[in-house]
Formats: sequence, C-alpha cells, structure tokens
Amino acid sequence: MWDSPRDLRMLAMSLTLAAAVLLACGAIVWTARQPVFALRQVIVDGNLARTSRAHLETVIREELKGTFFTLSLADARASLERVPWVKSVALRRQWPDRLEVTVVEHQPLARWNDTALVDTEGEEFSADFDGELPQFTGPEGSSSELATRFREFSATLAPCALTIAELQLSPRGGWRLRTVGSAALSIELGRNEASERLSRYAAYQQRTVGALVRAGTAVDYVDLRYRNGFAVRVPEATTKPTRKMG
Repeated sequence: MWDSPRDLRMLAMSLTLAAAVLLACGAIVWTARQPVFALRQVIVDGNLARTSRAHLETVIREELKGTFFTLSLADARASLERVPWVKSVALRRQWPDRLEVTVVEHQPLARWNDTALVDTEGEEFSADFDGELPQFTGPEGSSSELATRFREFSATLAPCALTIAELQLSPRGGWRLRTVGSAALSIELGRNEASERLSRYAAYQQRTVGALVRAGTAVDYVDLRYRNGFAVRVPEATTKPTRKMG
C-alpha cells in the first residue's frame, strides 16, 4: 500500500473528506448554539381554567436549555407536565425564535382515596381543589375502572333522581355506592352482575323504596345481593327485621 501512489492518493482523499465532514459538523453545532438563534417568544395556548399561563411561561424559561435548534422538547414537555392540572403538552418550534406550547388540563371527576384526584378519563393526578366532587375508593390502579362504572351507574340512577356521592370498589371486587341528598342512601351491589342488579333496582325503585319514602318511612341502606330481589334497612326500626323487597 505504501508503495502505491494510487492507494496513497485515495487514503489522503478519504482523510481530507473525513476532516471536512468533521469541520462542517462542528461548524453547524457551533452555529446552532449561538445567541442569534435563542428562543425569545413563548406562546401558551389551550383552554386553561386552573393553570396560570404566566406560571407555565416561567417554568419554560427556567427549564429552557439551548436555542431554537438545540432545545430538548422532551425535557421541556416533562417539566411542564409536572405542573399541577397539566395533563398533556404539545410543543412546536416556529421559526425563527418562537416556541408554541399547547396545554391540555385535567378535568376533575372525583377524589381518589383521599390522596389525589381522578380526571374524566380515569387518570390519577395531584392538585389542590376546593370544590365538591364525589369520592372514589379502590385498589391501586383501579381509578379508570371506577370512572367508567361511575358514568354507567350515574346514568342508571338518573331516572330515579339519585346522584352518586361515593363509589367504592373493595379489594375483592365488590361494589358499593352512596347517594347524596337529604335522604342519603347506601347501595350494596356486590361482586357479580353489579350493572344488572342496579338496573333492576332502578326499574323498581319508585314502587318499592320510593313508595316507602313517600309514605314517610326513611330508608338508608339497600342490599342488592339477592337473586330475585333486594333488602332495605329502615334506620328508626333498628329492632325490627330488615325488609326484603322483590
């Protein structure tokens, strides 16, 4: 090889080309890092009800590391998604110096195990909220299932003018709910055929429990864990047997 002028020329050309490529890459990286390409505008968009745009802009500017070309969108997105109420973030560079940020907030559905909140898609998140929300209680990782059941059970009870205040899923899979109002009612659904049992109760509620309430008899508990009926508890009649209806 060293005795071949042709091979030496080829080697020299290869080394020259490699050096040129390295120099070009270095020049591009150096240019991309120059202040002239700094991001100077941050535009925050989205229907924000609980998140401050000013706070989001502050977080972005504090976390911005790089220029229009070198900014890590993944890092910026991760920083924003740690802000309370922020569900998801989409980021887009807009030439020459603007960063557009579209934010989607969590929409609260319920409180979760006294430690967090659940949004309308069943996702858990942490944020401060002073308003009234139903209470969900269940095993870890079951918030999505509770959100789905809450919508289903609420629709079933709507014709009875009953609103769910609490929904519980036991570790063994049993369902229980409590309604809100002057005559709060606890309803035991059990583990099997919970939807069918609640639908059956809703179909007969006006002729059974509703009739008792209209007659002045308070009912605070309904047990639906019966094949062909359900039982009720009358609080003032603690010494009397539970009435079974069906």
